Amino acid sequence: MNVLERQIEWALVQRVKSLGGLCVKQEWANLRGAPDRLVMIPGGIIFMVELKRYGVKPEPHQTRLHNKIRKMGIQVLVIDSIEKAIGILT
Repeated sequence: MNVLERQIEWALVQRVKSLGGLCVKQEWANLRGAPDRLVMIPGGIIFMVELKRYGVKPEPHQTRLHNKIRKMGIQVLVIDSIEKAIGILT
């Protein structure tokens, strides 16, 4: 699969919009390793998304922060394909 991260991101944004939600790009200058997007969908569904090219895993510093966020009860998804982006909440 030779899909760029930005193509996966576009698919995610379009899917979230189709559900009536917001998919906010996170620009956290002080938080190294923060997930790429904050997703909010009607009904109180909130989670974070790390976008990667197919088969690419998060860096160790990203994984550490993702696990810390998960321990706070917030879901962090790693999405590495257009199919996964389109398939959220199905």
